[in-house]
Amino acid sequence: MRLYLIRHGQTDSNVKHLLDTAHPGAPLDELGLSQAEALADRMADVSLDAVYSSDLLRAVQTATPLAARRGLEVQQLPGLREIPAGVEEMNEDWSVYLATLDKWMTDPLAKLEGGEDANTFMTRFDDAIAQIAAANEVAALVSHGAALRVWTPFRATNIQTGTGAHRRLANTAMIVAEGDPEAGWRVLSWGDEPIG
Repeated sequence: MRLYLIRHGQTDSNVKHLLDTAHPGAPLDELGLSQAEALADRMADVSLDAVYSSDLLRAVQTATPLAARRGLEVQQLPGLREIPAGVEEMNEDWSVYLATLDKWMTDPLAKLEGGEDANTFMTRFDDAIAQIAAANEVAALVSHGAALRVWTPFRATNIQTGTGAHRRLANTAMIVAEGDPEAGWRVLSWGDEPIG
């Protein structure tokens, strides 16, 4: 199948560089709402069986124009949520959060107080992807920056694990991948960059 993995549009928390990972999260700001409409425009010629999002408000709002233009409902999956920041929630210093995610390469049980370890995150995100793959040939999902940059290299056969943190994924940018949960995924493009 083909997956379009899309980061949500801009929020005020993005602008203020706040670790906003908890439910329901900040809504899209004015620019973010425009980005969501522009995403639907960019994907107007893409055939989709379904549109999914995490249940955080910004992801649902980003997915809504994309689904609406096709007469589809946004299917919310909590498994697509952002990696929780726990005690670092709403901090403007991301260093502890990012350092914890970096540790997952060697210590999958590392986590922040109130957060998730790698095994917990990967299991819930994998479960959401498996649900999508079981029901569709082509689907779009709207998720979150850290979640997509961590999950994709771990599950892609053509991207080195741990390199996602070094790949930018702007608001409403997407990763296009083909494959399935059993065989793995091959990334065709990351943002505007084709992947060989």
